[in-house]
Amino acid sequence: MRILIDLSILKNVHCGLGQVALNYGYFFRDSYQPIAGEEITLMVPKQFMGAFGDKVKYVRSWKIFRVLPWLIGAKYDVWHAIHQLSRYTPHACHYVLTIHDFNFVYEKEGRKVQEYLHKIQRKVNRADRIVAISQFAKAETERFMEMKGKAVEVIYNGIERIDLAREQAPASVRAPFLFSIGEIKEKKNFHVLVDIMLRLPQYQLYIAGNKDTGYAQRIEQLIREKNVTNMHLIGKVSAEEKVWLYRNCEAFVFPSLFEGFGLPVVEAMLFRKPVICSHETSLVEIGSTHVSFFEKGYPAEASAKLIRKAITDTTPKQLEEAFAYATSFSWQAHVEAYLRLYRSLAGHDGRR
Repeated sequence: MRILIDLSILKNVHCGLGQVALNYGYFFRDSYQPIAGEEITLMVPKQFMGAFGDKVKYVRSWKIFRVLPWLIGAKYDVWHAIHQLSRYTPHACHYVLTIHDFNFVYEKEGRKVQEYLHKIQRKVNRADRIVAISQFAKAETERFMEMKGKAVEVIYNGIERIDLAREQAPASVRAPFLFSIGEIKEKKNFHVLVDIMLRLPQYQLYIAGNKDTGYAQRIEQLIREKNVTNMHLIGKVSAEEKVWLYRNCEAFVFPSLFEGFGLPVVEAMLFRKPVICSHETSLVEIGSTHVSFFEKGYPAEASAKLIRKAITDTTPKQLEEAFAYATSFSWQAHVEAYLRLYRSLAGHDGRR
């Protein structure tokens, strides 16, 4: 039973999908218990060959395998693409495809959208099993793809226990403060926070994430025009600084419009912080009953009142319940669900 898991996205290890791939690797290094006759191979960039222990095999993600997949050798029983934009063609009897989101439909225009949809459709046509990372992502898959009778199942992403990790205070942060994080792009909708922060002079707001974007420049221009002195785009932060910001903020705010899963919302719950987020896409599902939702249109006065209320009225019991909910999204549960799927495709009953 030969299974290949495509972790080639590790070439961009610091992006969201790169972190997903890294956690697969950590599972096989730290928690994997092979069963009789099972051989797991990880397809990884050169620098990760051998990085995840000796319970698995490795194949380097050579570019040639994208166009001549049979050069990889004998066919695998199962091939898993952990995201929908992998550039590798499966060389296997069975193909498992994971779909994260269709954000590009809303972010791009015209021909580019059709090109992306066509690429994913070909993968859907080839796949034996299709998995989405949330019920929302499942609905989007069924909306944009021709399924031809194929079902989509849901396996939620895991999250790292970053609340147990090291922390380091960033420079020049003043308390009390609110926190948010994400690449500063239009889909994150951060500009609505400018007018809201005008009405929350008692708090600073720090937004971490790549700000080398035109959208970030427009937000900073808006901040200057409205003389908002308590809202700051602080750029990328280290993992240790991110932990500190989560741990020491008064609340986490997240007005994003498009999320396949909404990882930052769940991360904030790990730190027992009140969360206020948009009532959009997967955030309704992932936030569940553990967050406060902005009103449609993000009215500044009502939104400021909502944030103040979340900070003052959220009880320790509610924060503990949110923490317990967040810890249910584990990478161990995630990868073990896929192992059961691989084994069922390969006709293995799962016995040791």
